[in-house]
Amino acid sequence: MTAVASTIPPSWYLLLASAVFCVGLFGVLTRRSALYFLMSVELMMNAANINFVAFALYYGDLTGQVFALFVIALAAAEVAIGIGIILVLYRNFGTTDVTVPAEMRW
Repeated sequence: MTAVASTIPPSWYLLLASAVFCVGLFGVLTRRSALYFLMSVELMMNAANINFVAFALYYGDLTGQVFALFVIALAAAEVAIGIGIILVLYRNFGTTDVTVPAEMRW
């Protein structure tokens, strides 16, 4: 019995990943809130994961899935650090707008 995913051509996966990446890039370039910025970066990382898994399925090896697991671990660490930075930003400036802090202070 063949898997359903093997009947879908890889171009559909690439189209989905590029759409998700473009949404994330649009969010990074246009949003001012640090929370939206963090979510947009997560979308871009998930687009890379879609590509890794799609090519792992296409070539029949697990290397892409292993890379996707590492990217998921990296994304979890990035969220932990990012939330900490957002909390400090809100505590010091009263907002999560990334354009408010103009320079680093001691």
